[in-house]
Amino acid sequence: MFIRRLFMGAFDRVLSGIPGLDDLLDYIRMGDNVVWQVTDLEEFRYFMEPFVEQAIGDRRNLIYMRFADHEPLLSPREGLKIFEFNPDKGFEAFTVDIYNRITIEGKDAFYVFDSLSSLQSVWYTDLMMGNFFRVTCPYLFKLDTVAYFPLLRGRHSFDAVARIRDTTQLLLDVHTGDKLYVHPLKVWNRYSAKMFLPHSCSMDLEDFKAVDGGVALSRYYQILEEEEAQKQDQNFDSHDRFFSMAKLEYQQGRFREETENQILESTMTKDKRLQEMLKKYFKPKDYFKLRDRMIGSGAIGGKACGMLLARKIVNTLLPEYRAHREAHDSYYIGSDVFYTYIVSNNCWETRIAQRTEEGYFEKAGQLQKALLSGEFPSNIREKFRSVLEYFGQSPIIVRSSSFLEDGFGNAFAGKYESVFCVNQGTLEERLKVFEDAVRRVYASIMDISALEYRKQRGLEHQDEQMAVLVQRVSGSHWGDYFFPAAAGVGYSYSAYKWSKDMDQSAGMLRLVAGLGTRAVDRTENDYPRLVNLDRPAVSMQTNVADKHRFSQKNVDVLDTKKNHLLTKSTDSLMEILPLWYKRAVMERDYEAEDALNRMGRWRQVWFVTCQKLLENREFTGLMQKLLKTLEQVYGNPVDIEYTVNIDEEGDFVVNLLQCRPLFTGSRGGKVEIPSLSEGKTFFHLKDSSVGNSLKKQIHVVIQIEPKLYYEYPYGKKHQVAEAVGRINRYYKGSGKNLLLMTPGRVGTSSPELGVPVTFADISAVSGICEVSDSRAGYMPELSYGSHMFQDMVEAEIFYSALWEDRRKLSYDPELFAEEENLFPQICPDMEELFPMFRVTELEDLYYWNDVMSGETLCQIAES
Repeated sequence: MFIRRLFMGAFDRVLSGIPGLDDLLDYIRMGDNVVWQVTDLEEFRYFMEPFVEQAIGDRRNLIYMRFADHEPLLSPREGLKIFEFNPDKGFEAFTVDIYNRITIEGKDAFYVFDSLSSLQSVWYTDLMMGNFFRVTCPYLFKLDTVAYFPLLRGRHSFDAVARIRDTTQLLLDVHTGDKLYVHPLKVWNRYSAKMFLPHSCSMDLEDFKAVDGGVALSRYYQILEEEEAQKQDQNFDSHDRFFSMAKLEYQQGRFREETENQILESTMTKDKRLQEMLKKYFKPKDYFKLRDRMIGSGAIGGKACGMLLARKIVNTLLPEYRAHREAHDSYYIGSDVFYTYIVSNNCWETRIAQRTEEGYFEKAGQLQKALLSGEFPSNIREKFRSVLEYFGQSPIIVRSSSFLEDGFGNAFAGKYESVFCVNQGTLEERLKVFEDAVRRVYASIMDISALEYRKQRGLEHQDEQMAVLVQRVSGSHWGDYFFPAAAGVGYSYSAYKWSKDMDQSAGMLRLVAGLGTRAVDRTENDYPRLVNLDRPAVSMQTNVADKHRFSQKNVDVLDTKKNHLLTKSTDSLMEILPLWYKRAVMERDYEAEDALNRMGRWRQVWFVTCQKLLENREFTGLMQKLLKTLEQVYGNPVDIEYTVNIDEEGDFVVNLLQCRPLFTGSRGGKVEIPSLSEGKTFFHLKDSSVGNSLKKQIHVVIQIEPKLYYEYPYGKKHQVAEAVGRINRYYKGSGKNLLLMTPGRVGTSSPELGVPVTFADISAVSGICEVSDSRAGYMPELSYGSHMFQDMVEAEIFYSALWEDRRKLSYDPELFAEEENLFPQICPDMEELFPMFRVTELEDLYYWNDVMSGETLCQIAES
């Protein structure tokens, strides 16, 4: 960026208000950022005040950027603009506010900034202070401004000062003895024989002279020697110095409340509710252990904080958990590393552009691509190597843990990436895979569904830094494969009631064999075991055939030979699985075996149900107590992720991987269903809806014709999801309630089973009705506990299923055939889809759902 100046000759000279300084520096030039490294702010005032008076006298556009808690450097006066900023908003929000003000003031402006050192106090780290300067200074240079910055000497790490020195045009060291001393450490694109010697001047800034005599130099270095004793250890970041001092005090028997508050604010969470819980269950040694396992500074993010807090709660309050807990040895990549990565890879201007209203979605792809191709600083790479050396060749998972993730009301379920690293090969090979995994997590912050989720909740302008949680994968080796015996998600309260007699407050598990990925994602033609914890061993199916049909068909595993995450059919794993494991998580289908025997092809037929595990009351009782304990402490329902490992004797250990507050929606009571009106009923259902009792007006109905979707070429079915997304965006913000009628499973990854929309494609929808159609083989199936399920709960999207059985009392898909179809207007370039889609706007259509009776009605209300 600075190179272009070299080809323009000497750029415009600026008077500093101090003639001797102008001679020393060959003048300040337009475009210069001038950093004054001072002992205190009084030293800075000596040089700032003449600069301000000169700028006002020259009728410059002079701005004071006020953001620190120290006394104001300038008072209001004619010819001076003062703007205030709040660094407590966080690095990104604060830096963007500064950037926007600089943009408004435009070219040729003159600036005085508050002390850069004050940012270290607010953000608890030298690193982020340096990052602020690295992104602000080049922009000021680009606009041909002149800016003065004070920096307190000896307060910051050598690395942070180096970042500032490498970026600024002028770095001047100031000392005070019997005289004032100015020592130019950097003067960009200017040179004279004695420019870089210390220079002295009188206290009234007269008689600038080079300090080049032996006696004078001796006196100068004596001043430096006296100041040296006051400096902090600059080999370490202020964040590390703080923790070292806190640990030393703790070893001496002291741990102050303000120390704990700073640890919580800087490292754990800014949520006051969570802070109080952490204070209750964390001991000082827990904080120090956490810091020892951090890479870089900053916060560990919501997911990591929730995991650590939950483990401490149950370990403290549930003695039986201690006998069955699996230890964890996670590492944490601090959130400051994320911004350092953005800054060091020159992505900041793209990030700024993406934060604007017009660039929010438009620039996301460009930034995501840049995040996927950046390089990590060498010191961070060395720490990555240390982590991999610690884990050896144990599989690990690299998980997102952002500022906003897993907080009260904002789960961000499935919005950001988690990446398995099978972790085989040489250290350099494993490092490359690990770095790519971290890049993918960083880049996922620009995923369209994540952006839509943040915007929907009014979080698009909040500081969203990405920390990373690195966990050892829990499991056992089974031949060339690695996976836990079982895994899943758990809910202390079931938001949706799928049977009349279930107790929603008893809690629910969604359980799979193998890696838990199949428990949190919508799986194609696969069914995790749903467990209501008031009757954990009771299946939703009543016969063996249905149990087998609606069971888990595939297992996600880590292949240590191929170094990949794979999905394997349960049948293909039979030979490597011991009999005791099969008996714990599978059942025999004797009816299928008899049928095969009659055909002369007998073999054992196993299918996954986790039945024996669920018949173990010690396990299910522990899981229910664990969920209820967390719910009680949180004062809110929670959901968790966990793994279960078992041995041949039937002993088990549980690894609590994640915990977050669960949004359950409003819990309505009884709703009166009106009587049916002939010719006005769209659908009438029994025991086919999940969610709460409600009455809601429907303004727009989106219908997708099942048979035409089935006949549409497989390779083009993604266009149907794209069309749904375009309709969603068309009505977004209109205040209209949309009902989507879609064939099969919404959000499936397999287009042959339903429309493969993402949450971003349906974020403006109020209700979804999955339509069964035997002609095409489509069957509804809401994946309780999946990320799509949680999205629908948080967005309070109601759900119904149109089955082709007794549960469908009536359905008239042609009810709106005479109304205008708006799809051609909304998607005029998708002519192939005109016959498949119908979009109808209506005035008097309502949806009623009564949980008490299990009845659902959608019809045009009587006027």
